Amino acid sequence: MTKPLLVFDLDGTVIDGYAAIGQALAYAMERLGFAPPPDARVRVMVGYGLERLLEQAVGRELASEGVRLFRERYPEVAVAGSHLLPGVAETLATLDAAGHPMALASNKPARFSRLILEAKGVAQYFREIAGPDAATPAKPDPTMLKTILERAAAPAATTVVVGDMEVDADFARAAGCRVVLIPNGSRSREELSRLTADGFLDEIAQLPSWLERAG
Repeated sequence: MTKPLLVFDLDGTVIDGYAAIGQALAYAMERLGFAPPPDARVRVMVGYGLERLLEQAVGRELASEGVRLFRERYPEVAVAGSHLLPGVAETLATLDAAGHPMALASNKPARFSRLILEAKGVAQYFREIAGPDAATPAKPDPTMLKTILERAAAPAATTVVVGDMEVDADFARAAGCRVVLIPNGSRSREELSRLTADGFLDEIAQLPSWLERAG
């Protein structure tokens, strides 16, 4: 029996990268004359793509320059300011051994996601590492996910999106996929419980057993 495709979010699901995001955001904001937000605020702002993040931080008129400055600084801090969340490496290895094809879909540019995942030793588990670009809108637009499904020849109905935010749930539903949510990122278990999902887990280590039960 073919195992379902698993499509993971990055920040708040596979890694805690908020320190790196905060450092790059502070770099951009300070050069544009703004005081950077506290770390707790950065966590809430993240998730809808770089352009949206900078619009929130410096306003629409300065957002494009903010994005340029962010991208200038981020590669310098991305690896040191990011770490795998507990249980991720072991869970990915377990899922890989069980025969699950896996991909990653983030609103972070794909080159940054790959940089981090390679440095943390888990990039090899993902058949595809996707992100927004000129032809692919950020999540929750389903284009990125539909492209992954097409390339993997995977049916939407059995595919499982694993994330930590409402944007991940909307992303999955828009493509006709299942979704599992884990409160490791910027949303609490209580906040996630208000959403419609196929599964709510406390930690990623519970994912293999959930998949066995759900089929």
